[in-house]
Amino acid sequence: MSAAPETLPRTSKAHDNELIELVRAGDTDQFAILIRRYNQRLYRVARSITRDENEAEDVTQQAFLSAFQNLAQFAGRAQFSSWITRIAVNEAFARTKKKRRYVALAAEQEAHAERQDGEAVSPEHDAIRGEARGILERALDELAAHHRTVFVLRDVEELTTAETAAALDITEEAVRTRLHRARAALRELLLDRFGLAAADVFPFAGARCDRIVAYVFGRLGT
Repeated sequence: MSAAPETLPRTSKAHDNELIELVRAGDTDQFAILIRRYNQRLYRVARSITRDENEAEDVTQQAFLSAFQNLAQFAGRAQFSSWITRIAVNEAFARTKKKRRYVALAAEQEAHAERQDGEAVSPEHDAIRGEARGILERALDELAAHHRTVFVLRDVEELTTAETAAALDITEEAVRTRLHRARAALRELLLDRFGLAAADVFPFAGARCDRIVAYVFGRLGT
């Protein structure tokens, strides 16, 4: 692994399987594209299970390391996105079983620094937006883990029912049932009352994404 993290490729129109074949053939730098492509999804699903931002980032990093180390086992029968998400889910649940710890939500300052839209808003508006997102995040944390994870994959990451079922290794009917119950638990108090967009929760952008790429490739380099 010779390339420094900042010189690694960031985007590509190539299909996941094409990138995987390049990595298997020795062009390991292409794995950085796969990391960036699924960083946010893995972080969000890990965050929904661990309820801890730092733990979720650790899970995301470990999931990519495990995927790289076991890439030869990926047979292509399922989508890579489902395969890597399942690795993250298993890692998150394993950590949760070993260590039960709950911490406060990250400071709004970090969320502000990682804003994706770059829109100019007043400090008052920004504070209200951050407070509302925090309310939704805390409400999600109160849901049962299996409801919370399905909600994040379907309504936040916008995966299909089939993709969610494959990622969690459950039936599509179970996905629909859990999603319905998760939405029902949140709707009256949050979604209707505050009109909050689900896509705002567990923000993930630039700095965190770059940090995970740097960490994974730093480990692979050793």
